[in-house]
Amino acid sequence: MPIFLDHEAERMAAMLHDGKADIIHIRKPEAEADRVEWLLRAIPCECYPRIVLHDHFELAVRYGLYGVHLNSRNPQPPEGWRGSISRSCHSLHEVEEWKGRCSYVSLSPIFDSVSKEGYKSAFKEEEIREAVGKGIIDNKTYALGGVTFKSLKKVEEMGFGGAMILGDAWR
Repeated sequence: MPIFLDHEAERMAAMLHDGKADIIHIRKPEAEADRVEWLLRAIPCECYPRIVLHDHFELAVRYGLYGVHLNSRNPQPPEGWRGSISRSCHSLHEVEEWKGRCSYVSLSPIFDSVSKEGYKSAFKEEEIREAVGKGIIDNKTYALGGVTFKSLKKVEEMGFGGAMILGDAWR
């Protein structure tokens, strides 16, 4: 997949305006800051309070974005950050570790990936139900990985607080 897609900013804005997304995460790990800023400037500024960045956190501060997403490249929020903080987790242990320090976390992969060949679900439904019962998965834990618009009801029934859709959003 290319780093930037044709009409990406317009599609992001449309998803926010049409109610297909509450928040948009922009993840461009190989992009320079000026390219990410170019994308941000192409998005209507009324969308900024609903955008999260995975890289170049200084842009989140400059543009008053909703949040930052912590990862191995950026393990800490910017100094003095007051917005939302999220993080991707790949085990229930990580969810327990990070949920208390973040506004929300995602757990992945819940289903077989739509966009990454061979990236299979890592969790059995029984394991998810047990984690819900223990309070590990709750309204601050979002399902990620293979989630489609059609599987949103199932994600809700499983006990997640929401879902993050990647591949299905760009089909």
